Amino acid sequence: MDRKKLFIYFLSLMFVVLLIGLLNLNVLQGAKFRRLSKSNCIRLISQSGTRGNILDRNGEIIAGNRISYDVMILPQEPGQLDRAIAAVSRILGIGAGELKSAFKKNFISSSLPTTVANNIEPRKAIILEEYKVEEPSIIIQPKPLRYYPNGPSACHVIGYVNEIDRWRLTKLEDYGYKTKDIVGFGGVEEKYDYYLRQEEGGLSVEVNHRGKFTRVLGFQPPVNGRDVQLTLDLRIQKIAEDALSGRKGTVILMDPQNGEILALANYPDYNPSVFVNKRTALISGLFNNPNSPLINRAIQSSYPPASVFKVVLASAGLELKKINLSTNFVCPGWTMVGARKFSCWDTHGTQDITQAIAHSCDVFFYKTGLLLGGQNIHDYAIKLGLSRPSGFDLPYETSGFIPSPLWRKLNKFQKWYDGDTANLSIGQGDCLTTPLQLTCMMAVFANRGYLPVPYIIKAVGGVDLETKKRRLLPVNFKKGTIEAVREGLREVVSDAKGTGNILSALPVEVAGKTGTAQVSRGLTHAWFVGFFPYDKPKYVICVLLENGGPGHAAGVIAKRVIEGMNSQGII
Repeated sequence: MDRKKLFIYFLSLMFVVLLIGLLNLNVLQGAKFRRLSKSNCIRLISQSGTRGNILDRNGEIIAGNRISYDVMILPQEPGQLDRAIAAVSRILGIGAGELKSAFKKNFISSSLPTTVANNIEPRKAIILEEYKVEEPSIIIQPKPLRYYPNGPSACHVIGYVNEIDRWRLTKLEDYGYKTKDIVGFGGVEEKYDYYLRQEEGGLSVEVNHRGKFTRVLGFQPPVNGRDVQLTLDLRIQKIAEDALSGRKGTVILMDPQNGEILALANYPDYNPSVFVNKRTALISGLFNNPNSPLINRAIQSSYPPASVFKVVLASAGLELKKINLSTNFVCPGWTMVGARKFSCWDTHGTQDITQAIAHSCDVFFYKTGLLLGGQNIHDYAIKLGLSRPSGFDLPYETSGFIPSPLWRKLNKFQKWYDGDTANLSIGQGDCLTTPLQLTCMMAVFANRGYLPVPYIIKAVGGVDLETKKRRLLPVNFKKGTIEAVREGLREVVSDAKGTGNILSALPVEVAGKTGTAQVSRGLTHAWFVGFFPYDKPKYVICVLLENGGPGHAAGVIAKRVIEGMNSQGII
């Protein structure tokens, strides 16, 4: 009983202490705390660092930054929000309802300023800054904004920036990313976002009830992102883009001696600034465009290589001694494969390996392919870098596909026929490659035996990465094989009947291979893949035109690019 009474007395004493404390806070010192609450508050003013620049090999800015101005509101009294919005609406010419909607959408906390308008004109920013004397809840916040001085140039290489989406936030939240962060989408912006992105800093300040600054409570400086320098040469990039303009496809130029990408142009293209300026209608148009302007066709799309694939057949035939330099096949314009007639695009008569490459004789390669067999063709395609990612340092590279008898047996439980071998021998059927893969394949014959791993990042934050990225993988072909194929590729251009003869009048000697890829819909795809100068190659060029007609059309684009480079003294 004594314990029960003691417990009751203890509880009673606790309630008395709490009651006295409440009376002290609300009655004795209430006026003081109300006065402090009204006269002082803490504001957090963020300061953004700048996102790292993306530069070409010569230091020219491809994606940089400029200063923009946002309008923010931090109401501290009842009715202050409506007054501030009315003032902003009057000066900016934006409806009050739109500003209120923006406030509700962007509101995070009552202690943080809320953005109601982005990227306003400097003149209006100055007017609003002066108006702060009458309405201190208005804050003008300068911040860096992504800027593209060359418009859409190299857009598929650099990508674009936008507000982080839920999928990326889920993956990157543990790395410090948060809601409403601006991150990279596609290209360098996405792959190297961790290095490019800035760290936000800011001031924690105390102000009185009029919004007047009282004191600084703390400061954390923002940290700028690191610059990323590319191997691209903007001069060559613009030449390639101008040559391709209006033709759906891609143009790639690469240094065959180390794998540096010097130009990578795609059309249709887009201007990354539409994502910065939040032009909703234009953004929606990009995503809904049936021509897929956001796709990097050089690495994200795969196509039948057509006659460009004959380089694989020639190499495999010579290496496995199924043919030699003296081998001749007669082309009457067709040949029988089993009970089916397989046509050639022309009647070539007697052809050796050099002539067959120069004239792109289908019959010669049908017969060579049948001697090799489907599995050998597949295996040599793999040796030349096909049917697997090239190791390129941009995201979303597709691997392409080279079929084989073993694959068909294991995956489709179907038999492989001679007709399948014949189709594969001229780069048709299920055969698919990316333009970048064929560029690397052609580099093997330009540098005489090494498959490069292509790369486009030269340096990050001033640290040179070239020595780490430069990789040349030996294909271990005999010297005679390389030289025989090289001679055939030269004849493609120099022979009067060569399929790439349109390039013969250039001031620099070019070697290469054309291709005309049959597709299920529309015109054929046009290819030209080659290298120049022939004796000491500095460049590999790949041109693909989607539904562009015969390979001759791709040769025309390649000619324009080389002429442009020569006129500017680049070659």
